[in-house]
Amino acid sequence: MNRLSLVILAALPIFVACGKPESAAPAVTMEPAPPPEIPAGTATATLGGGCYWCLDAAYRQLDGIVSVTSGFMGGHVADPTYEQVCEGDTGHAEVVHLVFDPQRISYERILAWFWELHDPTTLNRQGNDVGTQYRSAIFHHDEEQRKTAEASKAAAAAAFDDPIVTEITPASAFYPAPVDHQDYYFRNKSRNPYCRFVIEPKLRKLKLDH
Repeated sequence: MNRLSLVILAALPIFVACGKPESAAPAVTMEPAPPPEIPAGTATATLGGGCYWCLDAAYRQLDGIVSVTSGFMGGHVADPTYEQVCEGDTGHAEVVHLVFDPQRISYERILAWFWELHDPTTLNRQGNDVGTQYRSAIFHHDEEQRKTAEASKAAAAAAFDDPIVTEITPASAFYPAPVDHQDYYFRNKSRNPYCRFVIEPKLRKLKLDH
């Protein structure tokens, strides 16, 4: 699972990494995006699997996902900036915060996609994205989610040669990433090499829009 994209990434120049847009790209707006709305009858899921651009591009295509917000969770600094998180000193992981309709997509199904969308056996790393901010993590919002996550992790282990290192921890404060980092792939795929060489192959493999 996900071996093809990792091989491609390893062969690319080191600058092709999450958060490193081409120098010719327009200046980005670093103002945080607004927090997601949680409509009645919906639930939330928060997942970290390397660069949040990758997870964002996939999850927003799934039926039953009401909204996807890229951001940060699991750190010890209040209101961290993107630059601070990139330094790896705040303890935050890059995550996607999902609002979903449980009548249309289950938490179990969301986690099944999670194991497909990244390599959960590499500690604090996804390809050239290295650091604790890129760790594999499931942040559960209640005890039922914790139990479901533990069961899903155990079931997924058979699909990987190496042990899964994904942490399963209680959800904490969520901080949205900058506005221009939301839905990043579909807005920037024509000009950012990371989108073309890392995210697009994942979407193709999973038969999602790319």
